[in-house]
Amino acid sequence: MSLAIVHSRAQIGVEAPAVTVEVHMANGLPSLTLVGLPETAVKESKDRVRSAILNSALQYPARRITLNLAPADLPKDGGRFDLAIALGILAASVQVPALMLDDVECLGELALSGEVRAVKGVLPAALAARKAGRTVIVPRANAEEACLASGLKVIAVDHLLQVVAHLNGHVPIEPYASDGLLYLNKPYPDLSEVQGQLAAKRALLIAAAGAHNLLFSGPPGTGKTLLASRLPGLLPPLSEQEALEVAAIQSVVSLAPLSHWPNRPFRQPHHSASGPALVGGGSKPQPGEITLAHHGVLFLDELPEFDRKVLEVLREPLESGHIVISRARDRVRFPARFQLVAAMNPCPCGYMGEPSGRCRCTPEQIQRYRNKLSGPLLDRIDLHLTVAREVTALNPAQQAGDTTAQASAQVAQARERQHQRQGCANAFLDLPRLREHCQLAKADESWLESACERLTLSLRAAHRLLKVARTLADLEQVEGIARHHLAEALQYRPAANG
Repeated sequence: MSLAIVHSRAQIGVEAPAVTVEVHMANGLPSLTLVGLPETAVKESKDRVRSAILNSALQYPARRITLNLAPADLPKDGGRFDLAIALGILAASVQVPALMLDDVECLGELALSGEVRAVKGVLPAALAARKAGRTVIVPRANAEEACLASGLKVIAVDHLLQVVAHLNGHVPIEPYASDGLLYLNKPYPDLSEVQGQLAAKRALLIAAAGAHNLLFSGPPGTGKTLLASRLPGLLPPLSEQEALEVAAIQSVVSLAPLSHWPNRPFRQPHHSASGPALVGGGSKPQPGEITLAHHGVLFLDELPEFDRKVLEVLREPLESGHIVISRARDRVRFPARFQLVAAMNPCPCGYMGEPSGRCRCTPEQIQRYRNKLSGPLLDRIDLHLTVAREVTALNPAQQAGDTTAQASAQVAQARERQHQRQGCANAFLDLPRLREHCQLAKADESWLESACERLTLSLRAAHRLLKVARTLADLEQVEGIARHHLAEALQYRPAANG
């Protein structure tokens, strides 16, 4: 048969659309034409494939070969199609039975010797193949990663000859038996290392319990960064679905195959980061820091030092939980359900409000510094907290109930209540569910309305305030939101003019 069809997968963002490799042989001068919008790395594959077939002691047909990567309008890049192209040529020249390729998807880059090398983005492709009901043939280095898609039949190979022998029925390869990826439990730094700062620790506990965004403001050296780095340790472990989503993102961006189950991400970009670095972009859109922090924490230290335009791009992802990057050629959607923790100084020198009177900043300088943070961005941050300077004590006495283990147990209980009640953390409640699960008594409702009017808070701020009050009630393990929950939640909101 002079026509063969092999199934493979491209990579667009964290999606893996199906690609069909069609190979046709005709009489004529020996040549190979590759069509279907291939990029440079894919065009080069014809030379790699030719050498791999010849060095594997197989026949390279001396005929006119046309290779089509369909759909034709989908950009293809990388060496991931090498194995599919090689098998297509071998099937079209009747060295491999074409029928055996119907229920199989192939991914892998070929070395000139015929060895099959690892590729990026195997996990999204494996999940898509499972959905399509096909077996996948992948490099052995990627087999463990592909097995994360449970219930999928994975054939792990090291060399082109192995694949040929398997498809011809000479040496069948048994489906890869996964050892299971290890859960690498890194010890997070402990909360007990933070000296004093009871109010800040309380805010950190609330933020962890309801996945709320948090802003620390205070002089240098008061422990803002220290507090923020303790947050991942308080959060509950990733569920299987969340871990798969995080692993799929890491599979797309990481150069090495996944070696262990992911922990909750903690991303800390420098304030010199550009907009595309933060939200993703480029001519071929790549995930940015907010996508790498999906289901984890994005920590922005020295918040006003970031470029204002860079910070403004965070507005929409903070609300929607995803980012859509539109370019002239393509439009890619990345997940970005992250928790924002930010830290800033009260003024350029950092010492405003200190009793020592060290601050020499003029009101204009302070205003200019604070104006870098727009109202809409601050409105999207649920908890605002001023971190004051503590009394110097080099060996402070340990306080009870101050460790990460105790705090994370409280957080886990609160999160469990939320998932049983509404299926998500309080911070991600939409409007109908907010009205259903955050109901107030009539007296409390009118009290909150008048408080919001006095503080000139927006309706969004009022809704976020309700979510924080809901989290406070969950931490106390009570059903209804009481007045004292609302009062505490109000403490974490600055007035609109402040």
